[in-house]
Amino acid sequence: MNLIVQGAMLAAEDLRQLAQLAGAQRIERLGPAACRLIDARQEPDVAAYCARAALDFGYVPAGRRLADMRLLAIDMDSTLITIECIDEVADLAGVKAEVSAITAAAMSGELDYAQSLRRRVALLRGLDQGALARVFDERLRLSPGAQTMLDAMRGAGVKTLLVSGGFSYFTERLKAGLGLDYSTSNVFEFEQGRLSGRLIGSIVDAEGKAAKLRALRDELGIERSAIIAIGDGANDLAMMAEAGVSIAYRAKQVVRSKADYALDHTGLDGVLKLFA
Repeated sequence: MNLIVQGAMLAAEDLRQLAQLAGAQRIERLGPAACRLIDARQEPDVAAYCARAALDFGYVPAGRRLADMRLLAIDMDSTLITIECIDEVADLAGVKAEVSAITAAAMSGELDYAQSLRRRVALLRGLDQGALARVFDERLRLSPGAQTMLDAMRGAGVKTLLVSGGFSYFTERLKAGLGLDYSTSNVFEFEQGRLSGRLIGSIVDAEGKAAKLRALRDELGIERSAIIAIGDGANDLAMMAEAGVSIAYRAKQVVRSKADYALDHTGLDGVLKLFA
């Protein structure tokens, strides 16, 4: 196994200490803030050191490459983008504190996702649909490194699936603007140009995300080992369990503890170092 270490900064002393802890045979620089420690042992002290030094780390099988992967499934809110769209919509409706509290509990796995989503959407009843455009235009931003990661995926021939418990108003615009291949999400119901407080169709919850990934996997004839899944909340866990490589990005602890890798200090372009 090779040990990939990366962060906002990566000092020479950090490398020396980690190489010693992991018994690595040699060190290869992957960039100014990333390196590969060749033939490293999996030692608990490595995790403790990286936590203290604010570094991300991951043990990667030697020889694994991005070209071996065929599908990337990625969550939208707080993963591909920096915001929770429903919280920002709620801000324009004057109910952000209440909606954000429900969102946080749902993402930590404390509330049933479908039930929590209905509660949040109900609080938006009567809001003019123009508020959605304001959120998209004024508040929605890609996470650091997202464009670099997506460009590399496209260059390697990896298909992209944006799978979200959020809303099609946002996912469809991101899909078109970023050139993503597939998407799935929930659909707001409108009445006379305003949110009705209800959704159309079945809710894309944790199992809905996983089901979409399985269906696309079967349609494309992709092996589980060739799938990458990235998420941050409890409703991403079922989807992430369907992937050969699961990555928790700036995630809740319940997600970090179950993912193959966790990125807390780098951008989404840090994903690429795990396949360098």
